[in-house]
Amino acid sequence: MEGRENLANRIILNETSYFGWNARENLVPEIKKRKFQNILVVTDETLMSCGVTKKVLDCLDEAQISYHVFDKVKPNPTIKNCHDGIKVCQEVNADAIVCVGGGSVIDTAKCIGIVVENPEFYDINSLEGTADTKNRSLPIIALPTTAGTAAEVTINYVITDEENVVKRVCVDPNDIPVLAIIDTELMAGMPRLTAAATGLDALTHAMEGYITKAHWEMTDMFHLKSMSLTFKNLEKAVNKDPEAMDKMGLSEYLAGMGFSNVGLGIVHSMAHQLGATYDVAHGIACALFLPYVLKWNSEVCKERFRDMANAFGIDVQGKSDDECVDIVVDAVRALETKLGVPQHLSEVKVKKEDFNTLASKALVDPCTGGNPREVTKEDILALLEEAY
Repeated sequence: MEGRENLANRIILNETSYFGWNARENLVPEIKKRKFQNILVVTDETLMSCGVTKKVLDCLDEAQISYHVFDKVKPNPTIKNCHDGIKVCQEVNADAIVCVGGGSVIDTAKCIGIVVENPEFYDINSLEGTADTKNRSLPIIALPTTAGTAAEVTINYVITDEENVVKRVCVDPNDIPVLAIIDTELMAGMPRLTAAATGLDALTHAMEGYITKAHWEMTDMFHLKSMSLTFKNLEKAVNKDPEAMDKMGLSEYLAGMGFSNVGLGIVHSMAHQLGATYDVAHGIACALFLPYVLKWNSEVCKERFRDMANAFGIDVQGKSDDECVDIVVDAVRALETKLGVPQHLSEVKVKKEDFNTLASKALVDPCTGGNPREVTKEDILALLEEAY
């Protein structure tokens, strides 16, 4: 039809996923089916020491599958982290990666997998944005241990450039894991604040994705269902209710199916700078900024807040669009307060003298382009002041 040649919407999803308690029992059959012979297991020292990674290694041991462990991933992983992992991956000649961990671990695995197959991007900084990699990543099987990042189903990963104190947001269809195993048992050991923060990251993904410039019907469906599941189940999941934890595993995955394809906004642009500069946990940073940015963005998308309120289970019949905005923002604040998440930048030791640098870096963050409202450095500075 004439005039519609540029209206196609793209969806990229991973090949196969398993959900539920003890879903990891599908790991070995999938490895054998894919004929992987030598696995690099990417994880972190905390998960190794507390026995979570062991639950996965036991599966490999029982099946006598050869593997090597790289467990030096840190929160907000750095370029050095990735280079260390790339070196190990090449030394052991791995033909696949199994990553066990949260977003930091899975993001590191993606970077390792991409660079091993595309060595011209070894500097890693050049992967920022939408780098033109030619080859698919080394095959990745992701087993998330948190319910929030959705890294197991997205085409995104974020690596910290320590030298320039900035997070490099990389968007590449070649990095998506071939297999995701969302095993609730692996998430059961999350500390309470980690469960709250990662769950609120999932909520941020769903809410930002729902109002981003590129949203459309299919991603709206994913995002609204994710919001509903998170709002109904997060508090119970934080308190270790098994069924609610299952629902949060599904919720974060649904949000990932959406935002991975339509982008995010300035909540993430600003949160990335807190992680890079102060090592603030990503979910905490997102949760802190979310209410302020929702209210600010509502100037251009207030009609979308009615469906968000309905997804939360709040009756807004007869309410105006402006009232729906306030109801949604207040509901988010109430949930965050109930979960004990910081509401002000001063609580996470952010320094006002850094605002100018934080705002400059947030403005050029790749997530900024998806924000529904056009934003200037002055706008970001004003939001930082308000959130302080």
